[in-house]
Amino acid sequence: MRNETRGTVELTLAMVLSGTLGIFVVESGAAPFNVVFFRCLFGAAALGAYSLARGYFTGHGFTPRKLGLAALGGVFIVFNWVFLFEAYEATSISFATVVYHTQPFFLVVFGAILFRERITAAKFGWLGVAFVGLVLVSGIRPGDTASLKGLGLALAAAVLYALSTIVTKRITGVRPHLVALVQVLVGLPLLLPFADFGAMAEAGAGWGWLVGLGLIHTGLMYVLMYAAYQKLPTAKIAVLAFTYPAVAMVADWAVYGHHIGLVQALGVPLIVLASLKVTLAARTPAAAPAPRTAAHAPEAASPVSTRSACRG
Repeated sequence: MRNETRGTVELTLAMVLSGTLGIFVVESGAAPFNVVFFRCLFGAAALGAYSLARGYFTGHGFTPRKLGLAALGGVFIVFNWVFLFEAYEATSISFATVVYHTQPFFLVVFGAILFRERITAAKFGWLGVAFVGLVLVSGIRPGDTASLKGLGLALAAAVLYALSTIVTKRITGVRPHLVALVQVLVGLPLLLPFADFGAMAEAGAGWGWLVGLGLIHTGLMYVLMYAAYQKLPTAKIAVLAFTYPAVAMVADWAVYGHHIGLVQALGVPLIVLASLKVTLAARTPAAAPAPRTAAHAPEAASPVSTRSACRG
């Protein structure tokens, strides 16, 4: 199998897995803080075991500054997950996923605010297109507090993801698997005060879904994505990553019967197209901050930074 073909298969499989993430969250029956805590716990076990088996801890490349940046990115990522999972509860997986795909636009805005990066006329135009799409997708009517809450939570998650990407992109010379490991480990003490372990006594079959979130959606999925990123050009990564929202919407409809209305559906391609255009136009694409460098000095990528294209 050709290298690029193998990468295409790996990334497509990773995006399909990512599209089922919402199902695992909902089926676990646990509160969002509990879900994220145990995702971090089981995810850390999976990533730690993989990194140990591959010998990644030898010559890890961390310095105090890089470790601090990874930890800060982890703070943003962990609460990004909490807000996204809260959005699932408030509205639906489909709605939250589409709104969450406004992440690249927050990266553009933060780049302009924090680093004085110029927003070109083309980017500004695509931001406008995305805003129109967001208004259509929201479909919020007066008194529709659930949708309004879900919209706010999904947007908050997108903002936190963008902040994590900005921080994590400044880590170089460290394998992304190790950065991801640090970030999920940070989530354990961070979420400990918010986790309700008493409620988990009644989790029952929910434990299987939580273990799946850690092993499949935080271990296997990231390994597949990072492997694919080393084999694929940025443009192909950006396009394939939109498999995630498509699978998420189909899964939400198939399992829970949730679907967006006709007017909302008109906004989806606007957000997707605008996101793709902005991602491909970026000099350092938000969709693919994972490395395409030599094995001895890989760039770092956040566990969710791949989801600027994939999300979640």
